[in-house]
Amino acid sequence: MALFGNNREQDMANQDRGAPPNQINMIGEGTVVDGTLRAEGDVRVSGRVLGTVEVEGRIIVAQDGAVEGEVIAASADVAGRVDGDLRIEERLVLRSSARVEGTIQTGRFIVEEGAVFDGQCTMNKRTVPSDEIDPVPVGPPESEEDA
Repeated sequence: MALFGNNREQDMANQDRGAPPNQINMIGEGTVVDGTLRAEGDVRVSGRVLGTVEVEGRIIVAQDGAVEGEVIAASADVAGRVDGDLRIEERLVLRSSARVEGTIQTGRFIVEEGAVFDGQCTMNKRTVPSDEIDPVPVGPPESEEDA
């Protein structure tokens, strides 16, 4: 029997060291990050990032926020300014106040009225088996009398 053999503390130290599921990393107003920013959790930018942002979760660029560089993330919600390429795996939302200049590659793209986007956009192609496609009727619609 060891005097200091408390394995509970060791077990707690060895638990998952990843970012907590609801963690949001914040770049506050007046803060400037120059370089590469990497995060396992979500990131909210209310200040400025000069460089690449790599986020395994979601990036939120607030209305007063700005990113000057490449953005790589699972999903993104942009209300501020992005000058650079965006590679978003799932869904990109440009809010009405968003200003984006660059190339966008994303799975889904939602643009609110008023957002400004200057660049090119490529949406990921998803193949659907033909048996999952509902046929589209051709010709005039059937009237209730014909039914």
